[in-house]
Amino acid sequence: MQLDLNLLTALDALLEEGSVAGAAARLHVTAPAMSRSLGRIRKATGDPILVRTGRSMVPTTRALAMRAQVHALVQQAHELLSAQEELDLATLDRVFTVRWHDALTAACGTALTTAVLHQAPGVRLRLSAEPGTDDAELRRGEVDLESSSSAPTFPDVRHRLVGRDRLVVAVRPGHPLTRGPLGPERYAAAEHVTVSRRGSLRDPIDDALTARGLERRVVAAGPTAAFALQLALDSDLVVTLPDAVTRTAREHLGLATLPPPLPLPEVPLYLLWHRRYDNDRAHAWLRDLATGTVQALFAAGRSRPRG
Repeated sequence: MQLDLNLLTALDALLEEGSVAGAAARLHVTAPAMSRSLGRIRKATGDPILVRTGRSMVPTTRALAMRAQVHALVQQAHELLSAQEELDLATLDRVFTVRWHDALTAACGTALTTAVLHQAPGVRLRLSAEPGTDDAELRRGEVDLESSSSAPTFPDVRHRLVGRDRLVVAVRPGHPLTRGPLGPERYAAAEHVTVSRRGSLRDPIDDALTARGLERRVVAAGPTAAFALQLALDSDLVVTLPDAVTRTAREHLGLATLPPPLPLPEVPLYLLWHRRYDNDRAHAWLRDLATGTVQALFAAGRSRPRG
């Protein structure tokens, strides 16, 4: 059987869009033409690929299993055939999945999206919530760019340090800690909330306190910075978070901020991507744009007074 490799591109679009109409629009073909391609894919694979559920279509189990491999193959073919072409942002037609920490997305997701659409109007961004898993999706090519506070351990995952953020203490207006000097003992004696996707009640702050013979009481762990900040606003709980990436949210809520009463390590911020994108010019443009956006956020933070 002779296989038309163009079907891989159609299959990638179908799995990405989840509909015949969406895939047709993405590849600039008619819906009937895409429907015929789906029929040929079904015949070649022996699988329905997409099945109708109500008014929408969902991928089959096999389609989900092959989605990452299909996407990677299409991207590799694109790189192979266009390696010598100049990047034309005005005509670039691509979907990028960016998975950032919720606080980072809130802080500069708008700026990144605006910059992308201004420079490359045909590009679409999928800003994905950061799950509590490992780098499997990044390694499978399902995520183009990810944020992390630690460098990756996998050799096939590249990283770039884009900045370091300082920690600040956030509390509700009128909180007892805002009255009088804030020393390590008063800080440790308060009740705290941590931010952890896995529900951890301990973080590096506890190590710094332990080194001074102190122990704080963490009464809650929130899954996102937004949750922890709202909880601090509505209670006497204390949350200690990176300054630059949470400043907008804190100011919107009207929270008071204090400098930590003991030396705490700065929080590094890395951008991660799979090495398959090293020579992908469109991806290099995206990560450079993302780097500039995040560094502008940190620069604005450094220009503001502490406290």
